[in-house]
Amino acid sequence: MPMPTVAIVGRPNVGKSTLFNRLVGRKLALVDDRPGVTRDRREGEARLGHLLFTIIDTAGLEEADSESLAGRMRAQTEAAIAEADAVLFVIDARAGLLPADQPFAELVRRADKPVILLANKAEGGAGLAGAYEAFGLGLGDPVPVSAEHGEGMGQLLDALAEVLPEPDEAEDEAGGDRPLKVAIVGRPNAGKSTLINRMLGENRLLVGPEAGITRDSISLDWEWRGRRIKLHDTAGMRRRARVDDKLEKLAVSDGLRAVRFAEVVVVLLDATIPFEKQDLTIVDLVEQEGRALVIGLNKWDLVADQPGLLKELKEKAARLLPQVRGAAVVPLSGLAGNGIDRLMQAVVAAFEVWNRRVPTARINQWLSEAVQANPPPAISGRRIKIRYATQVKARPPHFALFGNQLNVLPKSYTRYLVNGLRDTFDLPGVPIRLSLRTSKNPFDKGE
Repeated sequence: MPMPTVAIVGRPNVGKSTLFNRLVGRKLALVDDRPGVTRDRREGEARLGHLLFTIIDTAGLEEADSESLAGRMRAQTEAAIAEADAVLFVIDARAGLLPADQPFAELVRRADKPVILLANKAEGGAGLAGAYEAFGLGLGDPVPVSAEHGEGMGQLLDALAEVLPEPDEAEDEAGGDRPLKVAIVGRPNAGKSTLINRMLGENRLLVGPEAGITRDSISLDWEWRGRRIKLHDTAGMRRRARVDDKLEKLAVSDGLRAVRFAEVVVVLLDATIPFEKQDLTIVDLVEQEGRALVIGLNKWDLVADQPGLLKELKEKAARLLPQVRGAAVVPLSGLAGNGIDRLMQAVVAAFEVWNRRVPTARINQWLSEAVQANPPPAISGRRIKIRYATQVKARPPHFALFGNQLNVLPKSYTRYLVNGLRDTFDLPGVPIRLSLRTSKNPFDKGE
């Protein structure tokens, strides 16, 4: 099972590679005073205090044409941000905040990932004025560090411990006996706490008819059919426009954190009023965070007498949620305790799909047939050529496509490929990532 991933991001020459080497404990990254020395992403296994995680060192973000080297470096960095569980955004405290930091702070902010702002080169208190300038980025309190001298690592550890899985989970992961992390989310009053109480067989959570009784995300250990499960009950997530008091804002962000730390998310709908706009927004969030999805239709006992309703709701799910097509839709009643076993079977099946890896040879056999059946269009008289594909990672399944002019591949054709991957390799109910990379096929000699 992979460890959490942290990306180091910032403009050139702020000390990202030095920080990478400090965290990895050996000099894997090339360090030089010239900006832009790191051209590619480098990954290493990092340890800081009790935390273990994969660290990605990225090239300095440059605003440049996507075909240029700097543009490709930027694309690599954007991909690293997309794949990371948390981002370390590094500025040079001695140089202070520069105009070049701003657009990239915006890029990190848009990614909607936990961000830790690091003011590097602040050794001996030098550059503290520059560190305070970083407040202006709107990325929270800067952590002053010196990657070169190892100062501020304790503060960095505290900041990372807040956004990465708890130490016992990291140890479980390293030992291979790790609980399956499941978050149960949904609109207020969908019956999340009632369902979890029924699963646990005891009244562990406060329940009542008032919407929004659960204020924070609660983590509970449970066992189902001999399998360890870590359940997260979350506060009901309302539309942001209706989140006005500070406590509610904290509850919503806690719900988002539970989604990020989960592997499978059960989006619980009220079967009497399913697929409201907020339900669809929550599913979008789960998809954006790359988690496996199961849809639970709670309070099914109130509508079970309506013939054909389940079929109708499954068709509605397929139509309204194409980005997670094939997600299991499970009728249940938290109050009566019906359907919980079916729900957990769907959760485990979704987890297996989320972890699935497809051999490269099978992917390319499919690709060849898909392109033959429906060739990519020609752009300005020149046909887009797709050379080969491979799976770069799982959790969720992420594929890379190599060829020429892929930057102008129409969205409709990308959708065609994603749907083909989903159907051919049986990947229902999980987000599928597809990266387009302009590159020569290393197997095509002389091309």
